[in-house]
Amino acid sequence: MEKVIEASQPKQVTEKITYEEFLKKYSNVHAEWIGGEVIHLMTASDRHQDLVRWLISILSLFVETYDLGWLRPAPFNMQIPHLDRGREPDILFVAKERLHIVQPSNLSEAADLVIEIISPESIGRDRGEKFVEYETAGVREYWLIDPDREQAEFYRLAGTGRYRLISPDADGLFHSTVLPNFWLKVDWLWQESLPKVLDVIRQFGLLDQ
Repeated sequence: MEKVIEASQPKQVTEKITYEEFLKKYSNVHAEWIGGEVIHLMTASDRHQDLVRWLISILSLFVETYDLGWLRPAPFNMQIPHLDRGREPDILFVAKERLHIVQPSNLSEAADLVIEIISPESIGRDRGEKFVEYETAGVREYWLIDPDREQAEFYRLAGTGRYRLISPDADGLFHSTVLPNFWLKVDWLWQESLPKVLDVIRQFGLLDQ
């Protein structure tokens, strides 16, 4: 029997499974693979899912308009082979020139952009283990969005191979380099009712494309 644990439960010693077995058995399941262990992730809150939906809606239109690459929300697994990991971020983006890493049920390497919406049960993983793993794997931008604390952190991989915290500009806008010309008004994220997608798209000028 393979080793399956809940994210918040202590580990139990049982037989491990390969990453290939994990993909076959747990496709479309909200779970991660850590060195042979299957980690089931908790169901996300409505606020968490609303932020994912909103970001995906805006980013999808932006990425498609400028033909930038590939974008997916969870569940879709991202393999980090040299770390023996298979993580499942909330949102993944792969640049057009790296589409060869997109497989039918997983990414064979790290994405260019990863977005995690922090929840109370995931805060340790997102800020700790995943931060180090994504940095080591070469994820070029890592966005950490914490709706409970109304705090957003944007990390960009520097030439040293380390993440640097990128602050919003004087107008409260974060400017992405992985998504050229994309910007995000951070205060939008904390509104009780998120801005209407079409209103945001108009500000990007995408409706005129």
